[in-house]
Amino acid sequence: MRFLENCSLAVVAGALLYAAPASAASCESLANMKVPDGVVTQALPVAAGGFTAPAGRAGRGAQNFSNLPAFCRVMATLTPSPDSEIKMELWLPVSGWNGKFEGNGNGGWTGSIAPGTLATGLERGYAAAMSDLGHEGGSASFAMGHPEKLVDFGYRGAHDMTVASKAIIAAYYAQPIKESYWNGCSAGGRSALMEAQRYPADYDGIVAGSPGLDWTGRSIQAVWIAQATHKTEASFIPQAKFALIHKAVLAACDAKDGVQDGVLEDPATCGFDPKELECKGADSDDCLTAAQVETARTIYSPVLNPSTKETVFPGFERGSENGWTTMAGPQLFSVAGDLFKFVVYQDPNWDYRTFTFDTGVAQTAKAAEILNAGDPNLKAFLDRGGKLIQYHGWADPQIAPGSSVRYYKKVLDTMGGEAKVQSFYRLFMVPGMAHCGGGDGTSTFDMLTALEQWKEQGKAPDEVPASRVRQGKVDRTRPLCPYPQVAKYKGTGSTDEAANFACVEGAR
Repeated sequence: MRFLENCSLAVVAGALLYAAPASAASCESLANMKVPDGVVTQALPVAAGGFTAPAGRAGRGAQNFSNLPAFCRVMATLTPSPDSEIKMELWLPVSGWNGKFEGNGNGGWTGSIAPGTLATGLERGYAAAMSDLGHEGGSASFAMGHPEKLVDFGYRGAHDMTVASKAIIAAYYAQPIKESYWNGCSAGGRSALMEAQRYPADYDGIVAGSPGLDWTGRSIQAVWIAQATHKTEASFIPQAKFALIHKAVLAACDAKDGVQDGVLEDPATCGFDPKELECKGADSDDCLTAAQVETARTIYSPVLNPSTKETVFPGFERGSENGWTTMAGPQLFSVAGDLFKFVVYQDPNWDYRTFTFDTGVAQTAKAAEILNAGDPNLKAFLDRGGKLIQYHGWADPQIAPGSSVRYYKKVLDTMGGEAKVQSFYRLFMVPGMAHCGGGDGTSTFDMLTALEQWKEQGKAPDEVPASRVRQGKVDRTRPLCPYPQVAKYKGTGSTDEAANFACVEGAR
């Protein structure tokens, strides 16, 4: 399981920076400043190259902080309810501020502030903020018996951090913010869509990566897969066989897009059936038993509500097999287990084997109201000039990429069709990319720069340059295309060079 707190990679563009602002307040004077629903607890000037991450706070993607410019490190505690305690940090460049604010998201149930994420924003010239969404640690145990803390995690913490950050920025720089951007992946992508839906005035532009937008649906799917995987001892697929299935998928479908490169450009065109690998005799490492075939089929298939026959959540795509340990491993996916233990049933001893889909889906409805970011009506965000870029890896083995496609299509239906929606919202499906990065595809790209160019220069992202980095070197480049377009090989030149591909209409 892999969470990346900042999934749009920082490639510093040549944006014009504000001249060094004359601060309306010194860094130290911000201490104890009152902010909406809270107070600043510390404001510390940090010299260039002088930051050391606190113990236990390095965070994934932490950088060499000796290269950071001088900044003002502001810490605040927000208490929008009597049971709230949202910790946040805002890093303010002393000079070279680009005039912009960046809010950043978290991953899973994680309550933490990642210095590496804030450092990335700071290096780009942003005033960068992040919160712990009202709790510490990576478990949902904080929510049991604390409904207000669940609301903080669901949507209020990100919003209150944003409001407080803007107040502090105004006090420090005495200059208006040019643009405000949100940048997050996984749970941070869920928060991104929450901001667009619930608080459309918070951000001018939003990057929503691999979003857990249907938090309850994804958890139900995890139980669906776990029950199938452990239905009998024979149903369990050993990890070594995931590579076997993946190899068979590529053999069946890799060449369908015109290029045999180890990646499915559009998995929707692949109809591989695991039964093709069913053992003719005894079980062995190069085949699947009949029970294992059914487990694999379940992983690919959507979760259906037995009562209504409606799709609760889409299945995983062909090409995702190398990451199936996340959902089809020895234990239930912990993020899902925590939802049921500490939110839905309020029972730490809850056993996923007892879950019944005819009643269980309905029992998640209350949690869905707080945690799911599924409202397709983005009119308020559109009307205020907002821009939204969403991306998702086709080989994501943790949040089924079909959930992003399904949401996008709902927005099309609600907001008046593709022409209108693509004027402010574009979805990029990344071939071969796993959860928030990695995989065999071109998963290194900079969506934040694409968003800046769209919002500030009116340059719509008709394609986004992407590369694959292996052992520190770029070995492939491709354009990422706005859904439903796909990158099509032009027929000549290296298939590892983006210039030899064009974005064309794909399957829907």
